[in-house]
Amino acid sequence: MSTADLSDYDQGSVPDAGKLRFGIVVADWNHDVTSSLLNGAMLTLKKHGATNNNIVVKHVPGSFELTLGAQFLAEYDDLDAIICLGCVIQGETPHFSYICQGVTYGITKLNLDYNIPFIFGVLTTLNHEQALERAGGTLGNKGDEAAVTAIKMAVLQREME
Repeated sequence: MSTADLSDYDQGSVPDAGKLRFGIVVADWNHDVTSSLLNGAMLTLKKHGATNNNIVVKHVPGSFELTLGAQFLAEYDDLDAIICLGCVIQGETPHFSYICQGVTYGITKLNLDYNIPFIFGVLTTLNHEQALERAGGTLGNKGDEAAVTAIKMAVLQREME
């Protein structure tokens, strides 16, 4: 079991996000977990200078739909980075493996096909308790980590232009 706090980072190492635009696609499945991930991402983006006007949030039914939702955002809005937030909890069937593999592949493909960063903020846990621990619980919030990654990658891309 991981003991790293997903919300523990050097705040001074995060660039200003005031001039960046972000998209967030969040899965509604496991809503108690994903809404906490969304809250963490929003608070972290704002802490580093992003405004409500520069953050676009869209909801999709489940984690499998994150990739198409993120693609829609990339095609229909001018964004510097897109954060994909979801939660897949292992059950008694192989469904977990197929969903995790599909989402991982899909987000990787988006990163390679589009000229903006797509951030993987999807929890893949063995049970609901582990998900809650990583969505604002004892292990921090993966939404925070995803937002910091989005800021850093968007700034990296701007530096390369």
